[in-house]
Amino acid sequence: MGRKFVIASLLAGSLHASSLHAEDSGSSLMERGAKLFLEGILKEVEPAVKDLQAMMDEMEPALKDFVERMGHALETLLEDVEDFSAYHPPEILPNGDIILRKKALKEQAEPLNPDDQVDL
Repeated sequence: MGRKFVIASLLAGSLHASSLHAEDSGSSLMERGAKLFLEGILKEVEPAVKDLQAMMDEMEPALKDFVERMGHALETLLEDVEDFSAYHPPEILPNGDIILRKKALKEQAEPLNPDDQVDL
């Protein structure tokens, strides 16, 4: 019990001294803690960000090729289809064709049921 009390007293004294020093330097202990917390998060996230950047660098040529090949067709599709919510999800047939089926008028204009709404 004696050792624990001495250690706790030393830690409390150290924290009190550091908070006094922090107040003298213009930043509170809370600000310093928040700064250390954010620095820790950044260090944890850094490898994931580097991996994401590497993946994006890898995908860039394929995306450029996709845009060059399909850009005009997608632009035409966006011009022709005014409201994608008026269509069912695309279906891919066994032969590779893709079908966009338009919803029936009653499916398009279904009013929201007040019980189905989510309050935020």
